Amino acid sequence: MSTTTAESSPAVNWEPRIIAYCCNWCSYAGADLAGTSRIQYPPNARILRVNCTGRIDPEFILVALEMGADGVLVSGCHPGDCHYTSGNLKLRARWALMQKTIEQAGVDPRRVRLQWASASEAQIFADGVKELTEQVRKLGPIRSEWK
Repeated sequence: MSTTTAESSPAVNWEPRIIAYCCNWCSYAGADLAGTSRIQYPPNARILRVNCTGRIDPEFILVALEMGADGVLVSGCHPGDCHYTSGNLKLRARWALMQKTIEQAGVDPRRVRLQWASASEAQIFADGVKELTEQVRKLGPIRSEWK
């Protein structure tokens, strides 16, 4: 008789848990517009509003993954349209380093996505959540990568 644990094989009804860090001025408003416009996207994302994506630190992503998220979406204003002038440019400059840090922590960098979505681009926000959810579903639960 063979037994398996939840750690060794994904549950039949497993659904990815996605944390979405959204900038207050664009992507959070885009997510809100997606909801009010009834644009369908997976309910897997839990949205956390940040003032600016320039505030996002690699530790934010690693802590989210460590606390049970299977993927992380970072969504902000388009470059050049930042409410804080250059916050998103700072994030974009750090993104390669952030991905390297995530990879060195033993996490597949495909679990993390950066996108730009303005307040009027609800469909772009929804598509980003959908694409990341599908990608993470293919990768399986993060527990298989940690430890």
